[in-house]
Amino acid sequence: MSGDAPTLREDGDCVVVLDQTLLPARTSFVALRSLDDAAHAIRVMQVRGAPLIGATAAYGVALGLAEDAGDARLDLVIEALAATRPTAVNLHWALARMQRVLQKSAPVARRELAWREARAIAEEDQAANAAIGQHGLPLIAAIHAAFGNEKDNPSNPRPTAGFAEPAGCGGAEQCSAKPRVRPAEGSDYFRQAASAIVNIMTHCNAGRLATVGHGTALAPVYAAHAAGIALHVWVSETRPRNQGLLTAWELREAGVPHTLIADNAAGLLMMQGKVDLVIVGADRIAANGDAANKVGTYLKALAARANGVPFYVAAPLSTIDFACAKGADIPIEERAAAELGAGTTPVANPAFDVTPAALIDGIVSERGVAPSGDLTRWRP
Repeated sequence: MSGDAPTLREDGDCVVVLDQTLLPARTSFVALRSLDDAAHAIRVMQVRGAPLIGATAAYGVALGLAEDAGDARLDLVIEALAATRPTAVNLHWALARMQRVLQKSAPVARRELAWREARAIAEEDQAANAAIGQHGLPLIAAIHAAFGNEKDNPSNPRPTAGFAEPAGCGGAEQCSAKPRVRPAEGSDYFRQAASAIVNIMTHCNAGRLATVGHGTALAPVYAAHAAGIALHVWVSETRPRNQGLLTAWELREAGVPHTLIADNAAGLLMMQGKVDLVIVGADRIAANGDAANKVGTYLKALAARANGVPFYVAAPLSTIDFACAKGADIPIEERAAAELGAGTTPVANPAFDVTPAALIDGIVSERGVAPSGDLTRWRP
């Protein structure tokens, strides 16, 4: 996986971020030197993706305390950054952690401590995402192995990936809300077995660009690619911000085969048996397993269920909001009407939707894979 364009790095007394509003046309970096710079970068999506937003906000606290680290200033900095994006819980998790740590120290010691804690959050994000990749890898490997079994013994009906038993689940039946429907013999699904290519679908960008490193939904993809498993990724364009173009850009950089599709083509591809597994990220996961992600995710989950395609969410534990009981309690950000380019036409532009836990076969975190409705094992 290419690391030529890091999403976030320290540079003396400032933080340098990759300006994702210019990708994929141009690779450019922006130096964040103040609280206002950090808040602006988050708000206008120069940085995006829940884990990266959280890390950037942590560094924003450090930047915001450069001249004054008193209690009143700390509260103001936390409040300003918290107001930038309402849905991504990693933002609020990182700010709460920074405030909790800094409040324990005297103002004179807070500047250095803020930089140290922000650095720890960034490093932990990389480690968590690498672990997500390793825990998600068996999901892909199981499908690849099943292709081989089908090829070697066509008379032995091959299970779909929904029947695989990933680490962390007490048997596949506990990670699946409903038995998978095996596609008809002779469909494209079985013609793929000859080439043993695993076709994975994702939505939005939950790769390394959305994190400090490795990605969430794409971490298992990168791990499988590194392990030599033949795979291909269906990348939905993700309107209106077209974050799918970012996914295509980073997959190309990493040498992973992929195809960009219109958002509304996802259901058809699943119906045609051209999708073996769906993996998406999340901006907030409620305690009951409901998951908020980029708008359009819910439709993919419905299509996956209708066509017997396993559907997983990959996210670090910092994305799980145990204080939020259910998906209906997750605040949904409404973006500007201008993003749709509809002129004076009335516009509704929700940035996220919520996929019910019943449609999610499992949550992949740095701790393993858990059934979506049983996250209590990960409660702090």
